[in-house]
Amino acid sequence: MTSNKLIEIDHLSYDYPDGTPALRDIHLEVYQKESIVILGPNGAGKSTLLYHLNGTLMGEGEVIVLGIPVEKENLKEIRRRVGLVFQSPEDQLFCPTVFDDVAFGPLNMELDENKVRQRVEKALEMMGLKGFEGRSTHHLSEGEKKRVALATVLSMDSEILALDEPTDNLDPAGSRMLIERIQSIPQTKVIVTHHLPVAVDLCERAILLYGGRKVGDLSIGELLKDRALLERFGFDGDYAQWMYERNVKFKGSKSK
Repeated sequence: MTSNKLIEIDHLSYDYPDGTPALRDIHLEVYQKESIVILGPNGAGKSTLLYHLNGTLMGEGEVIVLGIPVEKENLKEIRRRVGLVFQSPEDQLFCPTVFDDVAFGPLNMELDENKVRQRVEKALEMMGLKGFEGRSTHHLSEGEKKRVALATVLSMDSEILALDEPTDNLDPAGSRMLIERIQSIPQTKVIVTHHLPVAVDLCERAILLYGGRKVGDLSIGELLKDRALLERFGFDGDYAQWMYERNVKFKGSKSK
């Protein structure tokens, strides 16, 4: 691996327990500080691919993360360095308070109490949740729960963040708030979403999956200009053209 290549996937295939093919011969490289989106219709294998990054799932082929093969004996280290945020925060939050949830990872790393508190404080501040330490996650809004779930991996100081449908089930205001928080995170990010605006706002590169196979690897700008490809994947071509023009104007105004 080159020094800035954080993820290398080669000939990855995976079948569900019932034998149904989920991924077929996936090749993928992700570089330091990249933000990439995995797009595709339902059943394309998007989340399945994402879960291979930290060994939640392991198929046939090679997955190397930060120079470490994703194999059983390496899972503890892999999961410290790859922060996976599930689609539903209910799958990630299980402690009595927000503080306990966010502190869980650092405590398992056997950090001292002061270091744990520093990490929790920093992660909650990044997610706009300062003052939530003593609250129960069961009494939070869906958007707040999602930000707490993201804070649980930020407190681990992971080099790579893998986010599964981060804005799913959020209203426009909650979605916008979470997007802005994710934009502020400097780590390399791999994001699964079926919302094209989320992909445009958060990522520079798109990986397209269809039927468990990678059928495209292109920049977001190239994707937005390809009406036929977008419509094949169920996106509105006119809306995408508007988004492309908006994005070009926005980047142009920032450069002045």
